Amino acid sequence: MTLDDAMLDEAARILEQAEDVALVCHVNPDPDAMGSMLGLAGFLARRGKRVAATWPNDPAERPRWVDALGNVDLIVTPKQMPKDPSVLVTLDAAEANRLNGMIHLLERAGTSICIDHHRTNPGFAKINLIDPDASSTAEVVFRLIERMGGGMSDEDAKSLYAGLVTDTGRFQYEAATPETLRVGATLRERDFDHARLAQALYEDGSFAAIGLLGRALGRAELDPDLRLVWTWITRKDLEETGVPIQETDDMIDAIRSAREADVAAVLKEQREGGFKVSLRSRGDTNVAEVAEAFGGGGHRLAAGYSWEDGLDEAVTALRKALRERAS
Repeated sequence: MTLDDAMLDEAARILEQAEDVALVCHVNPDPDAMGSMLGLAGFLARRGKRVAATWPNDPAERPRWVDALGNVDLIVTPKQMPKDPSVLVTLDAAEANRLNGMIHLLERAGTSICIDHHRTNPGFAKINLIDPDASSTAEVVFRLIERMGGGMSDEDAKSLYAGLVTDTGRFQYEAATPETLRVGATLRERDFDHARLAQALYEDGSFAAIGLLGRALGRAELDPDLRLVWTWITRKDLEETGVPIQETDDMIDAIRSAREADVAAVLKEQREGGFKVSLRSRGDTNVAEVAEAFGGGGHRLAAGYSWEDGLDEAVTALRKALRERAS
């Protein structure tokens, strides 16, 4: 699926005419999901729209870095969302079930717009702004705002910049194109403290989280034949250390640094049972295809999926999938 000018024009027309807009990003949002949502929400609010923005988790559990973004005053709880909004905009959700308990809004909204950059997105809304070649959903939102006449605020730019810088790995991943850097430069021209924002995004972990990372590194395993390195954390780990699961998002960056491996995996036991499996590739393995085999998805070098059974079964299944791809 490619994003063309006609799709952008149609989405811009719908949003210009709307009186109220509900925005929802995926469950357990990362900075691209949250930043894209708040950047667009602020822009629309300043154009006179009634705006409500949320995600399927309890906002009381939101990560600390959220407060470093702009337009946080537009966040509401899921229960405060309009039941039948004129327009629903989903952001960074690669599939409808990533909206979790708010998927019903897709049916109740007058119309729906999906903004995303995951190649595996099937296009579940009435209007789908999906660009798999974009570095981030924030980059797609930037293009939509420009199509609507531009004029974003400093707060809008700060939120979009957070999405751009994190989903490109601080502009080091292959998705960071020359156009991505141009978008980043335009956002950086706005008046916000980008150094303080980066600190909130990358340097605000607790001391307890360092201890939890130590546990994960200590139990990491390497399969040199499959070029796979993996580790795991359990609910017991989280309970004993007091670390919220949101503070474990960057753990895979430490695991993936092992040069002997092409694929890195972190398996996190979920509160409701089962494991969330996060995958990263150095380039030789398309981990999106691996994740899709288990009902997940993502990008060629970064993907994930959910596993309902135990840890041993999850690792066995992952190794089997990688072995079959290598044969």
